Amino acid sequence: MKRVVPGVLIAGFWFLLLLEGSARLFCLVAVVIVLVAADEYLKMADVRRLSFFERWILSISLAAPVAFACIYPQLAVLPPALLFSFLALTCYFLYRYRNIPDSYALFCRLVFGLFYIGFLGAHLVLLRFVPDGGSWLIIGTAITACSDTGAYFVGRSVGKNKLCPNISPNKTIEGAIGGIVAGVMAAAGFALILHPPFTWTFLLIAAVFLSLVGIIGDLTESIIKRGTGTKDSGTLLAGHGGILDRADSLLFVGPVLYYLLLLPVLL
Repeated sequence: MKRVVPGVLIAGFWFLLLLEGSARLFCLVAVVIVLVAADEYLKMADVRRLSFFERWILSISLAAPVAFACIYPQLAVLPPALLFSFLALTCYFLYRYRNIPDSYALFCRLVFGLFYIGFLGAHLVLLRFVPDGGSWLIIGTAITACSDTGAYFVGRSVGKNKLCPNISPNKTIEGAIGGIVAGVMAAAGFALILHPPFTWTFLLIAAVFLSLVGIIGDLTESIIKRGTGTKDSGTLLAGHGGILDRADSLLFVGPVLYYLLLLPVLL
């Protein structure tokens, strides 16, 4: 019950936001969520004791591409947004260099965080602004959620062959296959309910591919947590951990789905 109730509330809020909320309201929520996710990432990647002001300067630098995408929701905004954030991080390290032990390692971690949080997160905003973007975001979310759930139950029931034992010992190949099947079923079901423009060939191929991408996203966060000795990215979502623990797969699925939708020949 500790996990079920928060999970239902989170899903309900997300679906209501995408179905009934405006694109601008989505942007406001997205900026807040990504700022929290950036702060969670900083707490994993940077173990220094930072002042509130300094931590939020770094969080804003990581999350800035999302704000840029909200202001100008076009693909062309991403290069200047990344440049702005990269320069901001560089200036911070030039200013604080003497006080940062192993500064190059930390610099690399934060630049990775810029791409992981800011660059990938900005694509969720861009996806919201494509035609039927809210519906496609729901479909992408359903794929990640159902794939994760399917992989868990199938892996727990019949899983024997480890998928990536050095990164995530509990994940199995059988579970991954079950997750892909669940992801395809979720995509088909929500596509029939929401009626975005699609062909079945596109939907089924995309759902399989996106389920695989979601697994990669989940494993990527596992690499981060193993490398930083972290169990959960945060505690904000009660029994569900932090924002990154819930959005790790969607951060990868959203950009891939966005680029797939830019290929109109597939629809």
